[in-house]
Amino acid sequence: MEREVRVRFAPSPTGPLHIGGVRTALYNYLFAKKMGGKMLLRIEDTDQNRFVPGAENYIFESLAWCGIQLDESPLTGGPHAPYRQSERKAMYMQYAQQLIEAGHAYYAFDTAEELDAMRERLKAAKVATPQYNAITRNSMKNSITLPKDEVAQRLASNEPYVIRLKVPHKEEIRLKDLIRGWVVVHSSAIDDKVLMKSDGMPTYHLANIVDDHLMEITHVIRGEEWLPSAPLHVLLYRYLGWESTMPEFAHLPLLLKPDGNGKLSKRDGDKLGFPVFPLQWIDPFTGEKSSGYRESGYLPEAFVNFLAFLGWNPGTQQELFTMEELVEAFSVERIGKSGTRFDINKARWFNEQYLRAKPDEELAQYLISALTEHNIECSLEKATKISSVMKERVTFPQDFWREASYFFVAPEQYNEQVASKKWNSEAAAVFEDFKNQLSSVSDFTADNVKALLMQILEQHGKKIGQVMQALRLAITGLEAGPDLMAIIEVIGPDETAARINAAIAKLQPYTV
Repeated sequence: MEREVRVRFAPSPTGPLHIGGVRTALYNYLFAKKMGGKMLLRIEDTDQNRFVPGAENYIFESLAWCGIQLDESPLTGGPHAPYRQSERKAMYMQYAQQLIEAGHAYYAFDTAEELDAMRERLKAAKVATPQYNAITRNSMKNSITLPKDEVAQRLASNEPYVIRLKVPHKEEIRLKDLIRGWVVVHSSAIDDKVLMKSDGMPTYHLANIVDDHLMEITHVIRGEEWLPSAPLHVLLYRYLGWESTMPEFAHLPLLLKPDGNGKLSKRDGDKLGFPVFPLQWIDPFTGEKSSGYRESGYLPEAFVNFLAFLGWNPGTQQELFTMEELVEAFSVERIGKSGTRFDINKARWFNEQYLRAKPDEELAQYLISALTEHNIECSLEKATKISSVMKERVTFPQDFWREASYFFVAPEQYNEQVASKKWNSEAAAVFEDFKNQLSSVSDFTADNVKALLMQILEQHGKKIGQVMQALRLAITGLEAGPDLMAIIEVIGPDETAARINAAIAKLQPYTV
């Protein structure tokens, strides 16, 4: 009988969640749902020196904003609780002891100074990568080189020690990655990693393997940066007797800088003006504020759609997917092996598509919210009309106010370039007649307003193209924008006439 698919996202609470981490969580979620399985969140906080206050809640909030629903977590609980490694501390030592008893691990009593001296000796001997391994362990202070009674005495006297994995000297370690195929690493490239630290806390390597086994994880989908550790983890599964239930591995490609040269970092985002975190983050120690996609105006569904395509493709021309459609289309086999360049313009494009697809009444709420901040009252009906006119011209919800403020505030300045080229006495004469007859339009719609303008233009012997930009200038102060007749319909005849009057007076020098 096949096991139920179980995946996990296991971040460390050491700061804000990078966009690459969110992508890892998303791919785990999509895979689990596609396979009818479960996804859990485990907080890997064994390194208490790097713990950052607020980081854990930030992880919870980020995943919730993205719509990633967890089956088991520190918040929801579950059959394998607790889901914080710091709360599981008591269970790890027994597995380290099991490895020692089986001859696959050992106690190491070396001081920091002795470890530094060892590395310096290796450097002096031109060793490219100085490390504690199958060769150097024999010259160090550990339970392999020391007599048994001395080891027992050191342990009894509570002398500080770590427990290291005893990596075999000459052995090929193989694992099949779902994305990369077979990976083969020679054991000489792996050092004797510390499994238990001197403070009694496990390192990532031991805790990760033990928890994945006890939590019955069937697939480990994680970033490419963990690929070098995978052979070590294979050894641990083997030595602990869990090789038959070892999860399948899939190591995701890196998210690259926009130019493709290296891994995407916060510095890249700061330099090029885009977020690298899902939500805004305020450093609790320095107060430094880092922007987030949510606060920048990205819709969660657009952000998730964008993120899904950073390394995966559906094999079709479809680009817009709901979360449910992503689940249906997702497969690990369609994740690429090579890194993916980050393109913020594509993220903006996704946001535009999702904004435009929303009902006008829903978009109107963004505008009403901004108007409230500026102490401007507006009916839902009017806000809905404005949103309908403007939605093809905005990228973010906050753009509705920035791009449409002229619906509520008459222009005080006018685009000088347009005024000098398009404003003249003939145009002013047309506008004079136009504003005087606006009140005669019984059904004040864009079409009827345009019909009136065309009638007046015919009387003056003018084409609409000769005055339209000047009329837009009078109404909005700008050189371009959405359909002008639609704008006039919204602001009404009285406001339109008032703005034309103001423009005729202020732009009088251009009529000479």
